Amino acid sequence: MTCDITLFVNPTAGRGRGARAAQPAAAALRAAGHSVRTVLGTDADDAVDRAREAVRAGTGALVAVGGDGMVSLALRAVAGTDVPLGVVAVGTGNDFARAHGLPVRDPAAAGRAAAAALKEHGGRPVDLGRAGERWFGTVLASGFDSRVNDRGNRLRWPAGRFRYDVALLAELAALRPVPYRIGLDGAPPEEVEATLVAVGNGPSYGGGMRICAGARCDDGLFDITVVGPCSRRTLLRVFPRVYRGTHLTHPAVTVHRVRSVTLEAAGITAYADGEPLGPLPLTAETVPGAVRLLVP
Repeated sequence: MTCDITLFVNPTAGRGRGARAAQPAAAALRAAGHSVRTVLGTDADDAVDRAREAVRAGTGALVAVGGDGMVSLALRAVAGTDVPLGVVAVGTGNDFARAHGLPVRDPAAAGRAAAAALKEHGGRPVDLGRAGERWFGTVLASGFDSRVNDRGNRLRWPAGRFRYDVALLAELAALRPVPYRIGLDGAPPEEVEATLVAVGNGPSYGGGMRICAGARCDDGLFDITVVGPCSRRTLLRVFPRVYRGTHLTHPAVTVHRVRSVTLEAAGITAYADGEPLGPLPLTAETVPGAVRLLVP
């Protein structure tokens, strides 16, 4: 079966890789017999509006070309519809693509994978998280990690990812536990102190940090990772283990598997798929099979 496919492109993803990736991805899709059109936006809201227009017009698939931020925008257009989502992962982190075994920084291979999935099954249902009107595919972060993001976004110097290294050091110097109220699956909230709380629909964020290492995108459950109060020395010692997921055995770490969670904490901004979501409090829930994903 062939169809009209919409490429949803972030030209600035991965320091310009998004723009360069669109062409080989489109070529692979055309080689499989599909017609391809490209959607760009003047900003995030305009891009989402254009993607939604393509979905309403009956596009055969929406293929996000960029990083996790672009996937997050694409989810706003396709979640809860019958239009499948493809991913050409050429961003910085690419955690969503990695979680689903999709090619990373190989746009031609990603285009071929999307075309093959369209031919074989038309998209497999996978879970998403939802907080209010926002969907997310990987991790909702709050606490220490979101404070690093907040500070990094405020800095004007240095440029690029070095801003977040500076922000990390500054937040380490100011490290303190956050008083949370956490409600799991509708139960009355419990008061806990935590360094961070991460809500995982998928296992990783930040380009491979497996903060919710056991999370799966097809079980209808979140993995909630709660890192309790800890010293700077403990955090620095445990931090490298996040890339392997072995931090989950540390005594300061607790994991819950639930369908919904309510988080309350003063002065904390939540981030989902690496993008600012808004201040706490919020409630997040899993939505099984919320999107059809073009995966092998």
